[in-house]
Amino acid sequence: MGLFGTRRSGATPLDGVDAVLADLDGVVYQGPHAIPYAVENLNRAKAQGAVGYITNNASRSDASVAAHLAELGLDVVPADVVTSPQAAMALLAGEVADGALVLVVGGEGITTELERRGYRVTRSADDHPDAVVQGFAPEVGWRQLAEASFALNAHGGPGEPGGIPWIATNMDWTIPVERGIAPGNGTLVSAVHTAVGRFPLVAGKPETPIFEEARRRFAAERPLVVGDRLDTDILGANRAGMASAIVLTGVDRAKQLLAANADSRPDFILGDLRGLYAPYPPTESVRGSVRVGSARVRIDGRHVVVVDEGDGGLDLLRAACAAVWNSGVAIHALEVPARLYS
Repeated sequence: MGLFGTRRSGATPLDGVDAVLADLDGVVYQGPHAIPYAVENLNRAKAQGAVGYITNNASRSDASVAAHLAELGLDVVPADVVTSPQAAMALLAGEVADGALVLVVGGEGITTELERRGYRVTRSADDHPDAVVQGFAPEVGWRQLAEASFALNAHGGPGEPGGIPWIATNMDWTIPVERGIAPGNGTLVSAVHTAVGRFPLVAGKPETPIFEEARRRFAAERPLVVGDRLDTDILGANRAGMASAIVLTGVDRAKQLLAANADSRPDFILGDLRGLYAPYPPTESVRGSVRVGSARVRIDGRHVVVVDEGDGGLDLLRAACAAVWNSGVAIHALEVPARLYS
């Protein structure tokens, strides 16, 4: 599509798109502040069509997320927010009966969705729950993880069949917080896995349930997923058969893009969200090199060679990514000029 597909001259990443599905942290905001150019361009997209916000964060309800986004200046209502607990409900419905009793490890984001759908909530394995739903919340500790383990092992020993359904909202190993990087839900799920000897069903990115929930919510046939992480946003979009754009305002930057494996490569590389409305240059093969705009890069044996830097900006990175990805050579086996990723 974006990097390797055929597109008409002057087309933007939004041409033909009927919904924008945006990640939050690293795309819309960083810490308490909106990322430059995010609010105005997402509001512009909302004026023209559907804009959804997809988050693995299970600690907040859709209403609390929407309230935060509105404070930043976004035109948003709770129904525009797709959370991993909402995607978990779709998985849960296929596993238990209406009104089932569910043991919750996590916070408001999960309990709100369970109660909306008529499920009953418990925090104790002694209540003999019908399922366990696990998501991150800052207050989750050993006692909550132990209750999940007791419930999941109630019908047999660790790893034995017949246990109740276990659904994890997401498997993010880490989360960014004000003081740095902290353990995420995947780390906590791993602790329970060690005790019970099996894996949960997973609702959030990069698994497809959260993307399918967004597709249904917005009746989207040609959505564009916008994210800042290759291993969640872009991998998940590719798995769900959706076009994707990575924006270089969050976690992953040029170095990670050049090294991206085939499953995690985006269709578009954007500097910031102004790029949604900018003509996206085609990727062309020219005399053994790859050209994007006026930038040209070729692979010469084990060397990545910059033939023409162009303006030295995004087009150079786009050309380098296309050349490396098309080469079939693993990035660790190539000599890459530092200016391509530094």
